[in-house]
Amino acid sequence: MAESQRVFDAHFHIIDPAHPLVENNGYLPDPFTVADYVARVGGLSDSGHRGGVSDDRRGSPDPGTRDPGAPASAEPGPSDPAPAGTEPTPADAEPTPGLSDSAFTVVGGAIVSGSFQAFDQCYLVEALRRLGPTFAGVTQLPADTSDEHILALDAAGVRALRFNVARGGSADVGDLDRFARRVHDLAGWHTELYIDARTIDDDLAARIAALPAVGIDHLGMHRDGIDTLLRLVERGVKVKATGFGRVDLDPAEVIRRIVDTDPSALMVGTDLPSTRARRPFADTDLDLVREVLTPAEVDAVFWSNAADFYLGRRARTS
Repeated sequence: MAESQRVFDAHFHIIDPAHPLVENNGYLPDPFTVADYVARVGGLSDSGHRGGVSDDRRGSPDPGTRDPGAPASAEPGPSDPAPAGTEPTPADAEPTPGLSDSAFTVVGGAIVSGSFQAFDQCYLVEALRRLGPTFAGVTQLPADTSDEHILALDAAGVRALRFNVARGGSADVGDLDRFARRVHDLAGWHTELYIDARTIDDDLAARIAALPAVGIDHLGMHRDGIDTLLRLVERGVKVKATGFGRVDLDPAEVIRRIVDTDPSALMVGTDLPSTRARRPFADTDLDLVREVLTPAEVDAVFWSNAADFYLGRRARTS
């Protein structure tokens, strides 16, 4: 049997009804817990490993502890992060996910806050604790969040700030320059944009390109934004090959053009559970990505580009 391709799932959501959910344009998603995620990707492969081993980023300060600058929903979660250097018990740890029988194995990923989670951090802290140090968090925060709260979330494994331009529920894009630079300077975080690339005018494109580190979700969403997206890739912007059931473009074409522009720019993800998409993620979406790539490009797109972006030096010791 061929060796499976390791995958860093650069975009998925955890929807835990035990934590606050906010209706967005009349929509509330169905639950999709950590256990559901592991079952969905792990049901396609028996990895036999257990995740959730803590490292130094899971130690104190406790990101569930409310600080004066924290949003009202950021209250302590049911469980604090595991102390530094400890391993969760089997009851706490989740099996390392695997994806597809012999083709793919998920060994890390990015949990992304959705519009329906607004500024809640409790679900994210708990999910990161359960999935372990090869998983990172992408959160939404109000622009006046305190430094202490940002650093506490960083200690829990959060690595990026999200601006949800398409759906709302995040800080306003007017705060993009100041807030993105602040979290980068303070904690080394990058910024992510859920945005239809057609709406990126010259002014916004220049602001995005000037940021220290930034990624764009779902291939920029629409075929009419491809040229704008590629110009941003030329300036160092990263792009997620995700959400094929929600885009209006040919994923294979855009993937090939992004990789031809910058082989380090593209990252793959499942977009599970595919909230509000016309169709949900299918295993064949990953096959499509791999078929577009040369053998020499596969590991970067499926693993190292995203692992470097989210985990940095930790990716090299995983």
